[in-house]
Amino acid sequence: MLEEVERWLGRRSWSVADRPLERILAAKRNTKVSVVLPALNEEATVGDIVAVIRRELMSEAVPLVDELVVIDSGSTDRTAEVAAAAGARVVARDAILPRIPAVPGKGEVLWRSLMVTSGDVVCFVDADLRDFSADFVSGIVGPLLTDPDIDFVKAMYDRPFGDTPGQGGRVTELVARPLLNLHWPQLAGFVQPLGGEYAARRPLLERLPFPVGYGVELGLLVDALHTVGLDALAQVDVGVRKHRHQDGRALGRMAAAIYRTAQLRLSRGHLVRPWLTQFERGEKGFEPRTYAVDTEERPPMAEIVEYARRRVA
Repeated sequence: MLEEVERWLGRRSWSVADRPLERILAAKRNTKVSVVLPALNEEATVGDIVAVIRRELMSEAVPLVDELVVIDSGSTDRTAEVAAAAGARVVARDAILPRIPAVPGKGEVLWRSLMVTSGDVVCFVDADLRDFSADFVSGIVGPLLTDPDIDFVKAMYDRPFGDTPGQGGRVTELVARPLLNLHWPQLAGFVQPLGGEYAARRPLLERLPFPVGYGVELGLLVDALHTVGLDALAQVDVGVRKHRHQDGRALGRMAAAIYRTAQLRLSRGHLVRPWLTQFERGEKGFEPRTYAVDTEERPPMAEIVEYARRRVA
């Protein structure tokens, strides 16, 4: 590990206990905090997450979160209804920036969320978390409110796989961590580089392109490094993350998108073929299934005319 990264780990890695809520609230002052949950068919978990944030971080006693928005990206279950009943403002993905046709993908939803939120600090939280703790929000928002030199904070945590501790994050260990260590060694200190829980200052998010799919976490992390430098990035230990695990084929598609995102950042010249073929056993043996790898990216939100008009207004 680079000496620079070793020093960074000592200066920019914390536990949620390092910043009590009282200290965070005292530092908040007039800073507005938005929490965004991207959601697709998450009726089983989204309501509990919203309820915890409303109860523990949006009360008169603890007014940490000012805005809680669920972006529904085309759910066919009761995600929107459950989230609204729990107290979130629910916005349909396709209702945001209708001039630009939406494409499937988590990054697409995160990018569009900047249009319908107003917080100076924006915190993203996945909507499939179980046994959710408010620490996931307060932990990663805390450094942004207490330290003006921090611009981007990721959560770190244990990820059990079923009953086995520490075996989650297979794409992280097999794809993302090797890529970062080989090509962006300054980022080798991040425990969960692909984690979906992170917070950033709006002016930084406005300047970053957003990969529309699974590559969004790696893309934002790499681009944040190049935009503001390692010392403006941080991570906070928030405990244990429990969520729904993807099957092997879905992980393969995720891995391909992440590799593609990294490859785009390594070279804007020759590109690898953006397709992935996987195999499933059918009636006549193994049958190929070919999927397009996410290749599209959204430009920095600061370049979108509707966003600029909103800022002026």
